[in-house]
Amino acid sequence: MNIEKKLKGLGIELPEAPKPVANYVRAVKTGGLLFVSGHGPYDDGKTILSGKLGNSLTIEEGYKAARNVAINCLASVKDTLGDLDKVKRVVKLLGMVNCTEDFKDQPKVINGASDLLVEVFGEAGRHARSAVGMQSLPNGIPVEIEMILEVE
Repeated sequence: MNIEKKLKGLGIELPEAPKPVANYVRAVKTGGLLFVSGHGPYDDGKTILSGKLGNSLTIEEGYKAARNVAINCLASVKDTLGDLDKVKRVVKLLGMVNCTEDFKDQPKVINGASDLLVEVFGEAGRHARSAVGMQSLPNGIPVEIEMILEVE
């Protein structure tokens, strides 16, 4: 499967892999697994959205942010592996949502990333997942996502 062609068909152009904002690397490959660090909704290194779900942001805005985060994760995966076709399976996703204490729709927000991964990788994009609420995320971002992938 040509993942780059699939992305183009979906109208998605991968950005340059985001630079780490602290002392870590974007991804680490060990054995047949790739651990992708937490990414946020950025474009050209700038936050594209900030705020808190249940207060200043809607579920739809959070969903779009999570989709953007998944695209940023894929940019780091491509930068690390050189080729997205080396991804065999999306294993696990951890989605963190910056939200109010009474917000209960974290899964609906993180579906933005999950839906994208299934669109891109098909059945190999279906994954185990946690979608949790957080009091705060770095730089006020609404969503942070990390991934574990099985790779060649």
